[in-house]
Amino acid sequence: MVSLHRKLLLWLLLPQLVLWVAGGFLTYRLAATYANRAIDAGLAQASRALLRQVKPIEQGLLIDFPRAAQDVLEADPNDPLMYTVSTPPGHFILGNENLPAPPARIERKLDTPYFYDGEVVPQPDPSGTPKQMRIAALYVAFGDISAPQQTMLVQVARSSANREELARALLADTLLPLSGLVLLMSVIVWAGIRAGLAPLARLRREVESRAPGDLTPLKLDLAPSELRSLAGELNDLLASVRHHVGAQQRFIADAAHQLRTPLAGLKSQTKLALEAASDEAQRTRLDMVHQSATRSAHLVAQLLTLARAEPGAAAVLERSRFDLHRFVREVAAHLVPRALRSGVDLGVDAPAGEIPILANAALLREALSNLVDNAIRYAGRGAEVTLRVKEDGAGAVIVVDDNGPGIPAADRERVLERFVRATEGGDGCGLGLAIVREIIERHQGSVTLGDAEPHGLRVTIRLPREPQP
Repeated sequence: MVSLHRKLLLWLLLPQLVLWVAGGFLTYRLAATYANRAIDAGLAQASRALLRQVKPIEQGLLIDFPRAAQDVLEADPNDPLMYTVSTPPGHFILGNENLPAPPARIERKLDTPYFYDGEVVPQPDPSGTPKQMRIAALYVAFGDISAPQQTMLVQVARSSANREELARALLADTLLPLSGLVLLMSVIVWAGIRAGLAPLARLRREVESRAPGDLTPLKLDLAPSELRSLAGELNDLLASVRHHVGAQQRFIADAAHQLRTPLAGLKSQTKLALEAASDEAQRTRLDMVHQSATRSAHLVAQLLTLARAEPGAAAVLERSRFDLHRFVREVAAHLVPRALRSGVDLGVDAPAGEIPILANAALLREALSNLVDNAIRYAGRGAEVTLRVKEDGAGAVIVVDDNGPGIPAADRERVLERFVRATEGGDGCGLGLAIVREIIERHQGSVTLGDAEPHGLRVTIRLPREPQP
């Protein structure tokens, strides 16, 4: 998955890189041009200085080229000046014989220097590597009325290495600050992209940090208009989902409330009918009706609890601080009569001292009651059910153990879903453990099923001491 931050950074830095390369190329060409101009000016000056050492006379040419003048022309030991004087052009008179002649394409104008590049084989070793040279050629006419007019060619050459070195030096001096400028612009672009995408990152963090059932509107008051439009559309969607979830929960709650009264009446009437019936077949049918009514009433009660436990039932879960140790004992004491009727030994094993916790006492009582009721219902007569409470780092742990048949490991994750039962026995409706998980997850806790020792089922609830709001 491509990051939007990286994509924007790439597309903004790519033009800078292209401009940097293009700027370097143009800078090099410009530096080479100015280096040529500087070298050409020096060569033109040297050719005219050499021309002044050759003076025409009546019988020919007078070469006045003292050693001092020669030393001036060849003053640089690393890059000595090479020169040639020929007249007519091509017939050597003075200097180096291996300078190449001017190209034929050059239009020969008198007293105007021409510049060109050529290769010169070093002397005295003709087999050496040719050197690239920058050469200036100057054609001059000499002669008078008594002698026919002739043309003299003066050539002065210097190695192109100086030109390349000067061009590279100019390029380095130009690219160094240009590179720093590009780097600074890249940092500014990177910081600008981070600042520009910061509202999007805040929106992502707000969505990621939400609980699955949190449908409250997103808040992005300081975001750009484009992102605020997106947040507005998301808020409209959340409002629509919240409306439908609320309508569904109201329907479940209303239906359950409407069913509770007739079911309670049906249970009472069937119980009275059972007490008054004398025919065995009639008693059997009435007993089946009573069991069905009892199971239906239990299902209605579970549906009401589930409607209250779902995240959409209230925008904010109301919490209070209480002692979990005492709370578990109260829940167990309330369920002791139910355990005695079923022939189950219900007990609490908890260390002395308080375990303070911040939670919704009503929902947590419902979850714990469902767990103990399930254990009593399915563990069987003569079983033992034990509640344990302990501290675990920054949280608290409630464990419900029973020594009944337990639940196979393959079904333990499934039974936490709605309307899923691990056994066909009993009169449950498959909502008890789903309600427990719903309530505990609203408290940002977890529910796990495991094996009890020596056999049976262990349900472990882990709750944070201070859940995040």
